[in-house]
Amino acid sequence: MSNTGWTRSPLLADTINEAKAGHELTVTTFSLLYAADFADRLEHQIIPALKAGFVVIADRYMYTAFARNAVMGADPYWTHCLFGFALVPDLVLYLEIDVDHLVPRVLTGKGMDYWESGMHLALGSDIFDSFRRYQGRLIDEYNRLATDFGFIRVDARQPIDDVQAELRTYIASYLGSTRRTPAVRRETGPVPTPVRRGR
Repeated sequence: MSNTGWTRSPLLADTINEAKAGHELTVTTFSLLYAADFADRLEHQIIPALKAGFVVIADRYMYTAFARNAVMGADPYWTHCLFGFALVPDLVLYLEIDVDHLVPRVLTGKGMDYWESGMHLALGSDIFDSFRRYQGRLIDEYNRLATDFGFIRVDARQPIDDVQAELRTYIASYLGSTRRTPAVRRETGPVPTPVRRGR
């Protein structure tokens, strides 16, 4: 099994973190950096792992870009075209949550940061208010994407152990129900945890 995630490209990870530290990224620059990060991971991590027969689990995917860009005001068609080189995932598991349940988890975890709170959009009078508004808009976008793309919804308000057990059940069920070997396909149009099975 192989796993990958947002901004984990050895080529772009440091560049993205440095750019975000300046708090002055435009949606276009933001999108191009993330697309480059994903393209590097796709060519050097995801495709080689699939060809070697591994199951690839991705922490988030291009749906994250679709949702964030929409909230930041980018043209959805432009975003879909930008990430049109992505592979079509075999399975997408969406950890569905509402803002009221999300806030305490974030506060007991890493806390609220500038970008995850949407401070670049000036949505609120303080970071807490901005976080609630920004994440609420993101959740609305994810819910729309879940309907449009047929995500499997997992109630993320449950205890963590229950969420993990449910995720394992879905993945095991999928892997156990198919003997086919999906081709490595490119997305030709619009494409939180996708799973692909290699040869």
